[in-house]
Amino acid sequence: MGVSGRALPSLLLAVLLTSLPGARGANPGLVVRITDKGLAYVAKEGLVALQSELLRITLPDFTGDFKIKHIGRGQYEFHSLDIPSCELRSSALTPLPGQGLSLSISDSFIRVQGKWKARKAFLRLQGSFDLQVKGIAISVNLDLGSEPSGRPTATVSSCSSHIRDVEVDLSGGLGWLLNVFHSQIESKFRRTLESKICEMVQKSVTSDLQPYLQTLPVTTEIDSFIGIDYSLMEAPRETAQMLDVMLKAEIFNLDHRSPAAFLAPVMSLPEEYNRMVYFAISEYVFNTASLVYHEAGYLNFSITDDLVPQSSTIRLTTKSFRAFIPRLARLYPNMNLELQGRVVSAPVLNFSPGNISLTPQMEIEGFVLLPNSAKESIFQLGVTTDLSAMVTFNASKITGFLKPEKIQMELKESKVGVFNVELLEALLNYYLLDTLYQEVNYKLATGFPLPLLKRIRLYDPVFQIHKNFLFLGANIQYMRE
Repeated sequence: MGVSGRALPSLLLAVLLTSLPGARGANPGLVVRITDKGLAYVAKEGLVALQSELLRITLPDFTGDFKIKHIGRGQYEFHSLDIPSCELRSSALTPLPGQGLSLSISDSFIRVQGKWKARKAFLRLQGSFDLQVKGIAISVNLDLGSEPSGRPTATVSSCSSHIRDVEVDLSGGLGWLLNVFHSQIESKFRRTLESKICEMVQKSVTSDLQPYLQTLPVTTEIDSFIGIDYSLMEAPRETAQMLDVMLKAEIFNLDHRSPAAFLAPVMSLPEEYNRMVYFAISEYVFNTASLVYHEAGYLNFSITDDLVPQSSTIRLTTKSFRAFIPRLARLYPNMNLELQGRVVSAPVLNFSPGNISLTPQMEIEGFVLLPNSAKESIFQLGVTTDLSAMVTFNASKITGFLKPEKIQMELKESKVGVFNVELLEALLNYYLLDTLYQEVNYKLATGFPLPLLKRIRLYDPVFQIHKNFLFLGANIQYMRE
């Protein structure tokens, strides 16, 4: 179902990404913080949406009796009611601790036009009217909940509207007589409009907001192999200045999903209010991705001579290794070699103020490719390398880039004697920089999406690195259809 841009509450949670009861106790992988600036923007956009809804209200016809001295009793009817204009002038959206959100709108105006007719015995008259509705105040409370799938729900817990003043002006025929008892007519208009306003709000929440909330990407595929779980963990934490929303933000294998073997660390968010929304993204998110890729063997690699550039003076052959491993060339003359590498454990990203780093530990095993196609292990190497990471984000996703340093290698075991590993270091450095890291950076450049509801765009981004998490700030824009 498409969602109309005119839906009032669509904006209320479009930025909030919602918030609702779920699993408690574990730390979130991602916290969305909506500041007072963000809430003010949502309230402002809500005025635009509600104003559009008010213009679509269908007002019922209504009738009544009149009695005037010397004329007697008669009946009147107001029909063909239409709202040609309205103006909503001020609004506020505030958190209600433990109860959801409160939207209040005040000092607003509606104009109603229509036709009237009156009859007394055989006398029938008709005309038009113009109604000025002033000082409209609307108060709506929203309860926030969650489906079993982790998607949000919203219901109206209370709604009230009050009209300070109604002025009706009738023209034509017997209009001057109806003006005599205008207070009765204005009272009926007041009750009708107050009822219709809250009826419209309830309908909008059910028909527009609720389907819109289904666009929250609770589970999103990052690539053909992994996805990210953005299910809600608990109710929002409201304060006077902001609203914090807790999301699981765990990356998992699409084919074989299993819980992460570690918990997300506690994040101590800074007191920043210059942007409308902030995303605190735990290192847990990136480390669950590292774990999934490692368990699937994605970080393992194999190097054979056909992968070595033709211009290289070092070949993966026993003949090429004769100069620094003489025994290898004697035992296995004119044979090809293969290097098989694996990451010992899932690389762990460490976030510290202003810096992201990781130090993967690798093992390299060398094999001789025998004439009968069998492989024979001849040595094992231990490899360490320091990596730094750069992270960026745009209007909808986070991307990254690894910056490797030179590797360090040591000989752990050898069946062909002790040898200098420097030439192998040079070969492995070339492969890692030219092939493996490029593949990793290609995936990092693809990035993963932020949990945004439909038609929300981020701009004016700011970026900070803190202990255990990234802190991304931005302003928001709701892109109307």
